[in-house]
Amino acid sequence: MRIYRRRKMENLFALVLSTIAAFIGLFWLIFILADVLVHGLKGLNLSLFLQDPAPPGIEGGGLRNAFVGQLLITFFATLMGVPLGVLGGTFLAEYARGRKFARVISILSDIMVSVPSIVIGTFIYALLVKPVGHFNGWAGAVALAIIMIPVVLRTTEDMLSLVPWTLREAAFALGAPYYKVIIQVVYRGAATGILTGVLLSIARVAGETAPLLFTSFNNSFFSINMNEPMASLTVTIFQYAMGPYESWHVQAWAASLVITLFILFITILGRVLIRWRYGKR
Repeated sequence: MRIYRRRKMENLFALVLSTIAAFIGLFWLIFILADVLVHGLKGLNLSLFLQDPAPPGIEGGGLRNAFVGQLLITFFATLMGVPLGVLGGTFLAEYARGRKFARVISILSDIMVSVPSIVIGTFIYALLVKPVGHFNGWAGAVALAIIMIPVVLRTTEDMLSLVPWTLREAAFALGAPYYKVIIQVVYRGAATGILTGVLLSIARVAGETAPLLFTSFNNSFFSINMNEPMASLTVTIFQYAMGPYESWHVQAWAASLVITLFILFITILGRVLIRWRYGKR
């Protein structure tokens, strides 16, 4: 009985500490989101999305160039990073399963996830910006894609490894080749996890500023030419937040709110699509 009471007290003590820690983290999360919501709503209007920036010191204007630039850079980064990450994770989980080579790649991917984004930005600057002599949107997309690849790769590898091997054996028994087993059986079983990894990678790069400062830089004018410097929402938020004008601060808060809502939207949309496609099955 004494040992039982001691274990019960230790369990209660650990439960109380864990609950307190969870509420502390939840409090700061709600506080940050509420702060962004309160300040961001003040500058949220149609002109923010439909107009280009006004000259410094003049009221009005919007961030149309930054919104379009951010969407283009993130879109092309996703096109480059997600397929490479999924294919890399598939190779490690299916074709290199159990090999030392796969273990080394997994460790390197974990290291790449924690590498500061500014390091990747300077690397792409030396590789794609300095040789051509000017900043460009493609360099920004490549930098974000490199950040996305290890996140998608590790998530894909883990999710495919969770699919029971017996499902593959059942498909092999029916005469299905390995690539069809992966596409029609393994991917379906791990679809939710892979999509979660893709969404996590998009969320990771959606708020990145440092890599874009060294690659796409910024542009005060509207442009969809990826071969030239291109505006991005994160860099614009940084510049406006550091600026001396109150109107810039208001627009920076509004842009921060839009990024937060965008990440929330794609997360909910992904869950709804997966539930609609695979929920009944």
